Amino acid sequence: MRALFALLLVAMAAPAAAADPAEPVQIDRDVVYRTVAGTPLHLDIYRHADTVAAPGPVLIHFHGGGWSRGARPADWTGFRPYLAAGLSLVTVQYRLADEARAPAAVQDARCALHWVSANAARLGFDPDRIIVTGTSAGGHLALMAGLLPAANDIDSAECRGAPAAAAILDFYGPADLAGIASPSGARHPTVANWVGEGAQAAATERAMSPVVWIARDSPPVFIAHGDADPVVPIAQSIELKRRLDALAVPSELFVVRGGGHGKFAPERRAEVSRQAIAFLCGRALLAVAACETKN
Repeated sequence: MRALFALLLVAMAAPAAAADPAEPVQIDRDVVYRTVAGTPLHLDIYRHADTVAAPGPVLIHFHGGGWSRGARPADWTGFRPYLAAGLSLVTVQYRLADEARAPAAVQDARCALHWVSANAARLGFDPDRIIVTGTSAGGHLALMAGLLPAANDIDSAECRGAPAAAAILDFYGPADLAGIASPSGARHPTVANWVGEGAQAAATERAMSPVVWIARDSPPVFIAHGDADPVVPIAQSIELKRRLDALAVPSELFVVRGGGHGKFAPERRAEVSRQAIAFLCGRALLAVAACETKN
């Protein structure tokens, strides 16, 4: 009787839950993607389960921090909506201002893009669906990584020939460094700290401004920005959108009403993710099933 009761309990039990689609199937940490002057630079890789069956899209993320602080996220959980939509994730370490000033961080971002493309087949990534993203200064780096043409004078020699990104997700990143001024009207101290001073500063500032590099064949750009941002004025993203529109580059600007410099309320943060994923769906960069789920 006891054995029969146990069998009945098993039969009545709920079936095991399916794997969480937002859970990476494989995690590789501290992978060296380039070495500069003997110092290795690392990235972390979070592979989506779908890459086991077929190459899938991947999101390359650059952290913020005014090019002078911060680090790549410690884990993937802040990107759950994107993994749930079928994206793998790569988070990138780059050189900060106290290690090397501009254009070092941009060179590192381009090298990360180059490395992911070169290793796409091994990792299960689709080289035609590499998306770059970032927040604040990381948004700037994503824009630079995605907008720089194949032929330029910025790329490091070993990373030339980086592929075109399939899309850019820019979250409140500065787009025109010359257009960000301190309250006194002088050069913004955060920009000056990264770009440097002296006779070449203005030229470097221009070369490090994403708006300079927009072309008719630039990848699609999704922009999200709070209209109360006290750090990077929303005027930066409005000007970026204007210049993208002028060259008929597909783009979208999502304004977070009352939003500051990131740290949006949870419901607004969720809406930003939904809008960004819908933008990628509209470019046919995500699986049809993932896009149908979001609608």
